[in-house]
Amino acid sequence: MKQTGTLWLSILFASTIATELLSANAAIPVARRALLSIALTPEKAVSRVEIKEVTLGPNQKAPLHLHPGPVVGLITAGEITFQIEGEAAQHLKTGDAFYEPANQRITHFDNDHAEPAKFAAFYLLGQDDHELIRLIAP
Repeated sequence: MKQTGTLWLSILFASTIATELLSANAAIPVARRALLSIALTPEKAVSRVEIKEVTLGPNQKAPLHLHPGPVVGLITAGEITFQIEGEAAQHLKTGDAFYEPANQRITHFDNDHAEPAKFAAFYLLGQDDHELIRLIAP
C-alpha cells in the first residue's frame, strides 16, 4: 500500500510540475511578424538552401554583383544601403528583410556607417546550382 501511495504522490507531483510549466509557457505567447513576402519569378525549383552570415566592415561597399539564384536575407546588425539596378535605393536596418532576384545586378549593398553590419543570406539553390555570387567588373 505504501508503494501505491508513493506512486500516486509522485504522479500528482509530476502532474503539478507539468501544469505549472505549461502555465508559465502559456504566459509567453507566440508572435509572428511579417518581414517579407515575395514570389519567385521566374519560378524556381529549390532543392537546397545555403545560409551564410556575412559581415561588412565599417564603410565597406560590396562590388557590383549578381546571384545566379534568388537570395533572401535579414539584417542582423547595423544598416545597409541596398539597390537593385534600375530601382530606388533602400535603406535597411537591423531586423529588415531583403530579396535579391536571380540574375539581376546589385549596384549597392553597402555599409555606409562607422560600425560593422551583419546579415544572414539564404541562397535558394536548385539541384545543379553551385555558384552563389558572380562579381561583375565595372
